[in-house]
Amino acid sequence: MTDELEQKALITIFGGTGDLANRKLYPSLYHLFSKGSLGDNFAVIGTARREWSNDFFRDKVKESIKDIEGSEKNADAFASHFYYQSHDVTNKDSYVKLKDLSDELDAKYELEGNRLFYLAMAPNFFGTIASRIKSEGFVDTKGFHRLIIEKPFGHDLASAEELNNSLRQAFNEDEIYRIDHYLGKEMIQNISVIRFANSIIESLWNNRYIDNIQVSLTEVLGVEDRGRYYDESGALRDMVQNHILQIVSLLAMEPPINLTTREIRHEKVRALRSLRVFEGKEVHQNFIRGQYGPGEVNGKELKGYRQEDNVDPHSNTETFVAAKLEIDNFRWAGVPFYIRTGKRLAKKTTQIAIQFKDVPLNLFGQQQSLGGNVLVIHIQPDEGITLHLNVKEPGQGMVTMPVNLNYIHSSPDGMNTPEAYEKLILDCLRGDATYFSHWDEVSLSWNFIDHVADVWTKTKDHFPNYKSGSMGPKEADDLIQHDGFQWFPID
Repeated sequence: MTDELEQKALITIFGGTGDLANRKLYPSLYHLFSKGSLGDNFAVIGTARREWSNDFFRDKVKESIKDIEGSEKNADAFASHFYYQSHDVTNKDSYVKLKDLSDELDAKYELEGNRLFYLAMAPNFFGTIASRIKSEGFVDTKGFHRLIIEKPFGHDLASAEELNNSLRQAFNEDEIYRIDHYLGKEMIQNISVIRFANSIIESLWNNRYIDNIQVSLTEVLGVEDRGRYYDESGALRDMVQNHILQIVSLLAMEPPINLTTREIRHEKVRALRSLRVFEGKEVHQNFIRGQYGPGEVNGKELKGYRQEDNVDPHSNTETFVAAKLEIDNFRWAGVPFYIRTGKRLAKKTTQIAIQFKDVPLNLFGQQQSLGGNVLVIHIQPDEGITLHLNVKEPGQGMVTMPVNLNYIHSSPDGMNTPEAYEKLILDCLRGDATYFSHWDEVSLSWNFIDHVADVWTKTKDHFPNYKSGSMGPKEADDLIQHDGFQWFPID
């Protein structure tokens, strides 16, 4: 890991003409360029099957950043570092040409052999590309060699293991960066600071003082143009296996010895090992699934999931998951972690609500119900923290009222915090893998998910079971109410 401000590297993007590259990667690289993290000594190769020229590619790159304020001043200088190579990932000759271009740019920009490979394409090509990178000598340089791969990392534990084995033939574990953009979000990374930099919080972060923890990732959109992929995946694999379980591990982990990548990952893995794996009937008792049907939002008629493009009209794929998770260790025994995620819901948000235990005796009379103390971490669309407390209402008598202490996390000029991809790409360039998923985390989360998916595969549910524009199926409310709790409201 280096603390140098400016990073030197050749960045090769497989899938360089795709949506991810245009919407996220190129704007993120531009932000790094404008802030000085990338200077004169970097180059980017975009590869795909299309026959593009360097000039045409650079025009596309400039178009992808045109909405960034002030980008017109630096667009040409930034785009001049981009090169295009038409490429067939299954053809050996294509790799020979790509290797020649890589060596040429390495020398031209004095990159010292530092190479980052970003696989922004279908995962079925990951193994092929990695093996060719190794066999054709792309990593036979003195600098660092790092591989960023996008989810999904497998469809289940068996396929994830197969994929990981193919990648490990070309790259070491510490060279593989499994990106989860949720881990790049500012308030996700703030979880560790909130916990470990505040004694008042960490001293209460256990089953003596916390009643339950709720993690909600809700979306108002449907599957849009992802019907074919989503119908094979579903909310369980698309959201719970990676995003939600990563958040849970950060909330449940023990304090690390220090804030190094190794120690943080070690504690996250320990937390995931403590996650109770449900079997058979336990799955039905602790997991709820749903699928959205037709509905109306703001006067607009919305079709159900089974009417979406590229979706089986008899699909049994879930678009909603709610669950009660149990962490079987000394700190969290008896504290339920409730999770929920779904599409076509009433509101879009990602938030974490930590509900503390009620006071043992209400001294203010039974006619006054005290609001609970809740710490809410807002991740998106707003970023910040809210602490819910009780205070005395102004005037005579001891009448209580709830108040909120709010902190809005934003930059001084009011702009949103840096894009998650921007921070994660820079972390990879610097060799900081803290907010990337280690194989042990991936394998443990897939093992947990596979047990749920296996039960669901063998039992067909009654779908659809919630309307578009609602907050999901009634059974999700019943799940948490059974324990005497309510879902914390989404702002």
